[in-house]
Amino acid sequence: MISLISYYADLAIGLILAFLLLSLLVSGINEGIVKLLGIRSKFLWAYLRDTLDGAETADGTSRLDRILDALKRLGRKARTPLTQAASPEEGRSRLPASVLGVFARLPFGRDPRPAFSRQPPPAQSPPLAAAADSVAADSVAAESVAADPVAAGSGAADPVAAGSVAAEQATAGQATASAEAPAGASADPAHLAGQADPEEIAVLTVEPAAVGAAGGVLPPDQGKSMAELLHERLQEIDHAKRGRTSIADIPPARFAVAVMEIAIEHGGVEALMRDLDALKSPFSQPLKAVWDRASHDLEAFGRGVEDWFDGEMERLSLLYRRYVRWVLVGLGLIVTLVFGMDSLEYGKTLLRDNAYRGAVTAFGQSGPQALEPLREQCEPGQDPYVCVTDVLSTPAFVKIFTHAPVSVTMDAAEGPAWAWHGGDWWQRLTSPGHWPGFLITLIALLFGAPFWWDILRRLSGLRARTSGSTPS
Repeated sequence: MISLISYYADLAIGLILAFLLLSLLVSGINEGIVKLLGIRSKFLWAYLRDTLDGAETADGTSRLDRILDALKRLGRKARTPLTQAASPEEGRSRLPASVLGVFARLPFGRDPRPAFSRQPPPAQSPPLAAAADSVAADSVAAESVAADPVAAGSGAADPVAAGSVAAEQATAGQATASAEAPAGASADPAHLAGQADPEEIAVLTVEPAAVGAAGGVLPPDQGKSMAELLHERLQEIDHAKRGRTSIADIPPARFAVAVMEIAIEHGGVEALMRDLDALKSPFSQPLKAVWDRASHDLEAFGRGVEDWFDGEMERLSLLYRRYVRWVLVGLGLIVTLVFGMDSLEYGKTLLRDNAYRGAVTAFGQSGPQALEPLREQCEPGQDPYVCVTDVLSTPAFVKIFTHAPVSVTMDAAEGPAWAWHGGDWWQRLTSPGHWPGFLITLIALLFGAPFWWDILRRLSGLRARTSGSTPS
């Protein structure tokens, strides 16, 4: 009875070890793909762009998006759309709406991450501007054309004159008087030439970058979007990845401090909320709710922004894990089929291996009379002693790798030797008798490596080392 219990305990440990090893392989492949394509940071900044800068224009569909839409129409299996359909006035989300979008459109489409900069956070940020290729940018451009149609149609080549619409509107009366005055006249008729006040000279020579520093929204080429202003405040925790930011996790407290710094430079929280509302930014609504709940107290406002962002990151993490779960299903299926891991067959192999080793032990204790049962387990004509040696040197755990299309064996004299088993591997895959075992393996791999490690630790009695424990 004790021997039978030992056999089944060895069977359980062997299966758990196999599932743990294959789960680690699946997790490693997934992590390598995610890091290579920068999916985590792109996923985060796609959300931040949507939340802070508003939707992007829907009329600039790329070739990749058209290919994904064609695949959707061909398959008709995805329940969620590959790209979010929207009108040009409403725009569309940068955040993918399907697994194929996460691992196709997000890594190979337009990169939502800001450009990396080695400079420290600036002492004073540029003014707030609409994000390029966004609905807000089109709205700001349309308002500029409506405000000054003559300047818009003149096609002026001077970038300062073309980019200072807001400054010209603020000083329209003074600029007109200066243009109509004779040469050498000052801006103020009460002053002689060269006697203008410094304040008047500053107003007349205002730079476009200065407009919007205390409020107001500028076109994309005259400032930075809210997401870019946020990235400026996080540059000290950043490092480059192909010229783009690699930030994939933002501490909620650091996000709250960055928002407060931007608000103070922008002329206050209310001014920032007003301009975010003009940019059609979804961030303006939660910001207003937090500001009202805090009763216009900056300290309470900072805590409220931190709590809001913490909740948003939890929701975003759940969404990301839901997408990645299907990727893990695909990777688990590939690993199962590549190694031909039939759990039912492998369990039988473990039991036979344990019984065979028990017979070997009995042979060692009983002598040559126990040789006949061992001879039946070996190939015809094979020396039983060589057979016993091969079994003991090749445990059942190693046999999970013997069904792959390519195998390698180590020889002390000749070194590693590669062998191709493509025909046997394909015959194994197409045999319906192995399909139930493949399905069990796939389901087991979906539990993940942490689950199987915890089961192995509990079953074998291993204890996790705590931070205060000392090695014995």
